Amino acid sequence: MATTTIQTPLTLPCGAVLKNRLAKAAMTEGLADSRGVPTVGLVRLYQGWAEGGCGLLITGNVIIDADHLERPGNVILATAPTPEAETALRAWTQAGTANGTHLWAQISHAGRQTQKLVNPNPKAPSAVKLGLPGGQFGEPQAMSASEVEAVIQAFVQAALTCQAIGFTGVQIHAAHGYLLSSFLNPLANQRHDLYGGSLENRARPLLEAVRQTRAAVAPGFGVGVKLNSSDFQKGGLTSEDSVQVAKWLQELGVDLLEVSGGNYEAPEMMGMEGLDPSAPRPTKSASTLAREAYFIDFARTLRREVTMPTMLTGGLRTLAGMQAALEEGVDVIGIARPLTIDLKAANALLDGTQDHLPAWEQQLQERPGFFGPKSPIKLIRTIQGFAGIYWYYSQFYRLGRGRPAEPNLSPLKAMGEVTGMSGRLIKARKGGAPVSPV
Repeated sequence: MATTTIQTPLTLPCGAVLKNRLAKAAMTEGLADSRGVPTVGLVRLYQGWAEGGCGLLITGNVIIDADHLERPGNVILATAPTPEAETALRAWTQAGTANGTHLWAQISHAGRQTQKLVNPNPKAPSAVKLGLPGGQFGEPQAMSASEVEAVIQAFVQAALTCQAIGFTGVQIHAAHGYLLSSFLNPLANQRHDLYGGSLENRARPLLEAVRQTRAAVAPGFGVGVKLNSSDFQKGGLTSEDSVQVAKWLQELGVDLLEVSGGNYEAPEMMGMEGLDPSAPRPTKSASTLAREAYFIDFARTLRREVTMPTMLTGGLRTLAGMQAALEEGVDVIGIARPLTIDLKAANALLDGTQDHLPAWEQQLQERPGFFGPKSPIKLIRTIQGFAGIYWYYSQFYRLGRGRPAEPNLSPLKAMGEVTGMSGRLIKARKGGAPVSPV
């Protein structure tokens, strides 16, 4: 049998063929206008990524409920697109599918992780507020059973809209603490109806969204899921639970399962420790693969239990690490933050001119302050974490405007830019002329 490399094509269960094993994983771009309509900046970003070599591009959060944005600047597919929005969406999908690239929309509902400035009382499985200092998130309201059913239908409708406007698939977001993920998390889901209690009940919203989406879209349209390997919280979703959910998803015909982990309270997906230092964390060993890949141990376990294609995202930076992951049975390698500075960085791996992604990210980690050692004070540590994330958001603003990224950008300056733009987008959404971040 021939060795699988990053250049090897992959045929998904639906019949779609990815031209190679590299995927741009989802990163929240924030480049829609205040109405949730894609901007020319978002099109520009995906033109670059489609020229960058990855076989699959997965978008940042495409929101199915306008009152539950992951952040201001999300694309919104809450209703049928207006003619103007449809034109903008088609420009986006045309750019992102160039060069035989697959483009999947990550459809999502932020749930209780909706910022207070967007919605002070977001819907959630239960009225359990995020345990983060700073007051950035509001008081969630428990959803009624009919509201849960409506959300399931909204996922299905969003997938149909995505198919109609030129996406080649969708990824249903059930990780990182957003709505479907929080249903899976016993700490956030304290219901006693058919959507709470047992794992089967807690998984029901996700499983129904997948089941009904797969039945509604065309056979060759990709349906993927992003799933936490664990919530990395005491009492949260365990890896054993996640394996069982994965088995159910395989039975429903999922084309690609992306493995991740954590949430805002335990941001392991960013390689960061959560607020509770005694909570479980991914294990690390001395091997190249284990040093790079945050969730490789779970991926190994999963491969023993399921046969559907899996995608591993989080930390992989060298060709040796990626090849080791493929040899462990991972099917697709997800790359995210390295593609923030250089949209086409994957090309050098694919054509053999580089054996690693750019080293600028390591240089950031060595800088003092926001990127350096974290404060022992919970509030300051939270601010540090968000400032580091906002640094990437600011790079998207620059790239969307046709300017080069700025690796030496101050995280504090980035935080000011992003929070200022978020405020302007929300103010415009509540009344006034549309505002664009680019």
